[in-house]
Amino acid sequence: MIPPLHAWSVSVDEALNIQKSLRDQVKLSPYETSPTYIGGTDISFNRNEDTFYAGIVVLDFHKLSLVSYSLITDKAPFPYIPGLLSFREIPALLRAWRNLEVVPDLVMLDGHGLAHPRRLGLASHFGLWIDKPTLGCAKKLLTGLHESPGIESPAHTPIYEKNEHIGFALRSRTKVKPIFVSPGHLMDQDSALSICLRCITRYRIPEPTRLAHQMVNLLRKGEIDAGAKSF
Repeated sequence: MIPPLHAWSVSVDEALNIQKSLRDQVKLSPYETSPTYIGGTDISFNRNEDTFYAGIVVLDFHKLSLVSYSLITDKAPFPYIPGLLSFREIPALLRAWRNLEVVPDLVMLDGHGLAHPRRLGLASHFGLWIDKPTLGCAKKLLTGLHESPGIESPAHTPIYEKNEHIGFALRSRTKVKPIFVSPGHLMDQDSALSICLRCITRYRIPEPTRLAHQMVNLLRKGEIDAGAKSF
């Protein structure tokens, strides 16, 4: 049972205060364990609807093969507001987490961790809730500045905001747009980058979040049922 950190039915001002109060609880330390399983999360929805299709996949870390998943449908409890994505997505992800048959050693989220205006992005917030190492791997930059990575993968450059290193811009595939990697919780910058690089195959998006994206879209289209399964 996951002990609650705070309520989810909150106002925008309350959500901002929660972020500010939790950010000091985030621990950035080297991830020195050899994991067996890595999780990946994503959420899908139809435009102008408040139904969420949320999923967590679990992969064998060394083979990057799918071993388990948990898919659910839920209603969005919070409006879409940049910087407050975690209040919109985490309740559904926690439901999926509780249904997992195989619990991963660490989790990669489709979003930011430290690379967030208040240093508490989706990956950091979720990591505090589940008390597991997490990292964020996002498709768009939320805050900070970086130089363009070289066109050959796996080039990467640091993201800075006010002289603070908050993540990396990573060219995961040659001549494609970079992705944005940052530690969430119980992980440091180099660990997050190393794990993300380990999960890159022939696609721009790392395998954990790429497969999670596939699964939640299948759920949204009615091509797969909600529920949990292991292989």
